[in-house]
Amino acid sequence: MADPKGFLTTGREVAETRPVGERVKDWNEVYVPGSLLPVISKQAGRCMDCGIPFCHNGCPLGNLIPEWNDYAYREDWSAASERLHATNNFPEFTGRLCPAPCESACVLGINQPAVTIKNVEVSIIDKAWGNGDVTPQPPERLSGKTVAVIGSGPAGLAAAQQLTRAGHTVAVYERADRIGGLLRYGIPEFKMEKSHINRRIEQMRAEGTKFRTETEIGRDIDAARLRRRYDAVVIAAGATVSRDLPVPGRELNGVHFAMEYLPLANKVQEGDLTVSPITAEGKHVVVIGGGDTGADCVGTAHRQGALSVTQLEIMPRPGEDRNANQPWPTFPMLYKVTSAHEEGGERVYSVSTTHFEGDEDGNVQALHLVEVEFKDGKLEQKPGTERSIPAQLVTLAMGFTGTDQANGLVQQFGLELDERGNVARDGEYATNVDGVFVAGDAGRGQSLIVWAIAEGRSAARGVDRFLTGASALPAPIRPTDRALMV
Repeated sequence: MADPKGFLTTGREVAETRPVGERVKDWNEVYVPGSLLPVISKQAGRCMDCGIPFCHNGCPLGNLIPEWNDYAYREDWSAASERLHATNNFPEFTGRLCPAPCESACVLGINQPAVTIKNVEVSIIDKAWGNGDVTPQPPERLSGKTVAVIGSGPAGLAAAQQLTRAGHTVAVYERADRIGGLLRYGIPEFKMEKSHINRRIEQMRAEGTKFRTETEIGRDIDAARLRRRYDAVVIAAGATVSRDLPVPGRELNGVHFAMEYLPLANKVQEGDLTVSPITAEGKHVVVIGGGDTGADCVGTAHRQGALSVTQLEIMPRPGEDRNANQPWPTFPMLYKVTSAHEEGGERVYSVSTTHFEGDEDGNVQALHLVEVEFKDGKLEQKPGTERSIPAQLVTLAMGFTGTDQANGLVQQFGLELDERGNVARDGEYATNVDGVFVAGDAGRGQSLIVWAIAEGRSAARGVDRFLTGASALPAPIRPTDRALMV
């Protein structure tokens, strides 16, 4: 146990963020560099080393949280990094982007603020990189087997790294011009600087993983050709089809999916563009959707110089405390203020968009909405609550509905879909097509980065067993398993 009295003597401290007025003028990460290390050992010491660590079950990866908390408390960063990597290929991603269901499951959180597990995690991995503890781990021998991974998001990268380390020859195919999937072109730079992706890619290249960008399976290479070339295929193409809003005026200029808007801002930061073709500068911006993607749009609009930013959510505002039907250790739906929300803007709950209004040139100028409420379990409009708000840029951030089928990937492979429209798979992540596996959002539906990495690791074991008859890779999380959060 780290500090037997730590949870009694030390209060919770979290990472310090830069002043709002400073950070909205750049695209660097919002946290003060190095602000965590002076306090992180004491924060790790708050871990109670519970007899039953519910944080393990709260995390889909099964992270060994009490173990690396103990090492962090003792400032044994190399050992902490080893324990962290035992279950997670990319802790620098999850430490920045995960909503931390482990903290919701923390036993200390029953009657005190939970351990800052997420901050400890990112401190360990950043220290490990700085100390040179993160090095390539190439296989001792090659199996002679080949694997294609379709998609380079967290699920695809995790599967590729596991399979490469198992001795297989792995090639990752990505339709975009850079590796990373939504990590690259969905997550804004201020949430995770892309240097974190770049150095992992270099590590994976040094281990032997091959990367093929600007290659879309189904269009540039058909499924039959890919299957002839490789002994196994892992589909980790994500759930990239955005949920639309079919209301009058949807066709107006200035109404965009979030995933049309956010990648362009990232391309500016990559140096591909000087100015984004879709910018919030000097505009009244409305973001439809109250989740993390919506918050990413809010923070991006602030940095582009929006006149105002309004975020709409059809559901009621969550409470500050757990509901009775979401007891510890489940992941509760709570009112969350992200760094983007700290920077300004208005959040409006329990409203539904009725239509968009445009000018004579076909540009959106206003959004009309109405308040809604639940009646008999259904959302209904409240008469007399209609109003309009100015809107010269609208982003639709209402989630995703499934894997892209327009490129022919699903049809060419002959994949079966489940009742939700995801690629169906069995307990080994195998599809109905021999030698073809699926991991991440493509098989699970829209979910979290921790689930993507966990599924990528689990699918890798299924592939390894398929190719060799056995596997020393970690036992898989079954596709039907649920952590405490979902």
